[in-house]
Amino acid sequence: MTCAACVGRVERKLGRLDGVSATVNLATGRAKVSHPAALSVADLVTVVEAAGYAARPAEPPARPGGAADTARPAPGREPDDGPSASGEANERRERDRLLITALLSVPVLTLSMVPGWQFRNWQWLCFVLAAQVAVWGAWPFHQRALRGLRHGTATMDTLVSLGVTASFAWSAYALFLGGAGRPGMAMPLTLLPSASGDVAGVYLEATVGVPLFVLAGRRLEARARRGTGSALRALAELAAKDVTVRRGGVERRVPADDLAVGEVFLVRPGERVATDGTVVEGGSALDLSLVTGESRPVEVGPGSRVTGGAVNSGGLLEVRADAVGADTQLARITRLVEDAQTGKAAVQRLADSVAAVFVPAVIAVSVTVLGFWLGAGADPQAAITAAVAVLVVACPCALGLATPTALLAATGRGARLGILVSGVEALERLRKVDTVVLDKTGTLTTGRMNVTAVTVSADADADADADARARAGAGGHDRVGAAEVLRLAAAVEQGSEHPLARAIVAHARRQADGHPLPRPVRFAAVPGSGVSALVDGEEVAVTRPGELGGVPDDLREAVRTAETAGHTAVLVRVGGAPRAVISVGDTLRPDAYRAVEHLRRLGLRPVLATGDREATARAIAGQLGITEIHAEALPEDKAALVTTLQGHGSRVAVVGDGVNDAAALAAADLGIAMGGGTDVAIGAADVTLVREDIQALPDAVRLARHTLATIRANLVWAFGYNLVTLPLAAVGRLNPMVAAAAMSVSSLLVVGNSLRLRAWNPSRPRALGHGPGRTRTATPWEAAS
Repeated sequence: MTCAACVGRVERKLGRLDGVSATVNLATGRAKVSHPAALSVADLVTVVEAAGYAARPAEPPARPGGAADTARPAPGREPDDGPSASGEANERRERDRLLITALLSVPVLTLSMVPGWQFRNWQWLCFVLAAQVAVWGAWPFHQRALRGLRHGTATMDTLVSLGVTASFAWSAYALFLGGAGRPGMAMPLTLLPSASGDVAGVYLEATVGVPLFVLAGRRLEARARRGTGSALRALAELAAKDVTVRRGGVERRVPADDLAVGEVFLVRPGERVATDGTVVEGGSALDLSLVTGESRPVEVGPGSRVTGGAVNSGGLLEVRADAVGADTQLARITRLVEDAQTGKAAVQRLADSVAAVFVPAVIAVSVTVLGFWLGAGADPQAAITAAVAVLVVACPCALGLATPTALLAATGRGARLGILVSGVEALERLRKVDTVVLDKTGTLTTGRMNVTAVTVSADADADADADARARAGAGGHDRVGAAEVLRLAAAVEQGSEHPLARAIVAHARRQADGHPLPRPVRFAAVPGSGVSALVDGEEVAVTRPGELGGVPDDLREAVRTAETAGHTAVLVRVGGAPRAVISVGDTLRPDAYRAVEHLRRLGLRPVLATGDREATARAIAGQLGITEIHAEALPEDKAALVTTLQGHGSRVAVVGDGVNDAAALAAADLGIAMGGGTDVAIGAADVTLVREDIQALPDAVRLARHTLATIRANLVWAFGYNLVTLPLAAVGRLNPMVAAAAMSVSSLLVVGNSLRLRAWNPSRPRALGHGPGRTRTATPWEAAS
């Protein structure tokens, strides 16, 4: 395929089959086809071949590496290539054809346009050289034009073939019958076609210039298009090729494809994690920047989940494989990017409809121009020149490339930023949303319970060393007393599986710097109340606060503070006396406030919808400056909220990560899932934020707006170019050689404009907030990004 007319023809042929719908991508050379099960892939290939194009089933993306060739020039671009010809062989042939055409063309162009170098009988040397270009150099255009003629269609190649043939035929007529072949004939230098009949002109420069410029343009265009599709190749390169496993007590290196679920493999420093899994032994920091866009290394240890493609920056890891092949996160990312690149914007579908009739219309205009000029008594030379210029200058290539090249570059850039978009339709909806419904747990917060404060009673700790007092955490307490209380409480909680207990134990272990917690004895659990045990000879109980009678005032205040913040407070008693209050709760993601503030600056209204308690919801909303709150919302309540907002005219996006968000994600105009969420939520979403950073949400909105602005600019240029150049050619003010150069430049400008998306970075406000009413100046890195 070479232009939007080709795309339209393949889509129409496939669409005529019952139950079949097809989207064809010019930039990747791929068709995404939905068809009944009774219709085989071989039948679809036959239909495409009957339309005059080569086709083969695409490789299923079972492994990330399977998509590596997606962005290469489609095999079969040269008409004499079968579907089995490699992209590299095509590239070599195109390069050789371009080089030989250039060697033959340069003397013709030089002699034709520099009168001082025109020696006696120069025109015959040019004719011999031009004949080879007109036949062999332009052979791909002639062959595709003839193939289209057999199938009753016309494409960009038809226009180029007719233009080359017409200019060469006129030049041959002028040389043999028109007197231009006489010795000593000279041609003046002009970039405009001459309407004078005094000199028998030849247009051999157009004969060689048209195929030369079009071949060069397509060569550059193909290289640029490979650049826009570099994301899939980069993803393919992330997949580990082999992996070290222990089988039969012996370490051996095997291909990554041979790894099975449940098998333990090793990841040494500097190696890539072969597949998604769970750390069995060892600790390290993983670099996930190329997989999820996460800029900071992520610390992992036993029990931590790891992602295939991440780079091990530290120690030796033993990992149990949880998923292989198509089930890995890297494979899912590859499929999402691949699927996204097949979509079309609504305005692109209009452009494709125009392109379907564009080439026949151009041919009709060219014939009309020829007839008008001859009928008006103009010189036949001028009439043929104007007709050839009309054929050559028309450019449906730019129309066909406007959307796919921009989408290739944008989806690739989004993947590197941790933003996966399902397609151009999702980008269009993302650009139009005005209301964002945000889930709390796992979206605005980390989704993990953490110790947020440890408050030790001043009265109970009066005997502690006064010199050891220092602020501890968010509560500002005696560090020695707080550490001891935390150690005792965690020792008791080791016997419990409650989420609060696990949070306290994990926090205490981090604070203990590797020192083991003491073992409790006589452990007892009271349902609905708490746990108790004997630790280091002390009776320690960790319970709900309950009635606060006999509890010191500072501990009562700590309980009220925790409840106001939406956290859970537990009371620690040592020897029967209340010693401390530990506050446990889900904490905000580090960039949650800035992300919500950036959404507001983009003109979006944030709404908080959570199944959590009213007090917790209001505490979180207060920290983020969100005024519209819907607490204690069941899954059906969230879906109903979306419907209500839509009924009021809002375009709603929902951001969530859990099973309880799936209904709302599906009901929204746009569903956005956090990458760390459940498969159900990700499956119901149109956009997935892979990196654990809510700031990716406003980045996604900016990327969508920037991408669609680029697509619109491409289409405005593609349409505007033809609106300006076709009339110029028709009135005889455009030399065919200049027209060919302009046509090639048109496609290159569209591709070049799309390539700018590869370097896109989200520009964020320089004043970055940390909370309501609090701002700070951006660091140089943040200002630059």
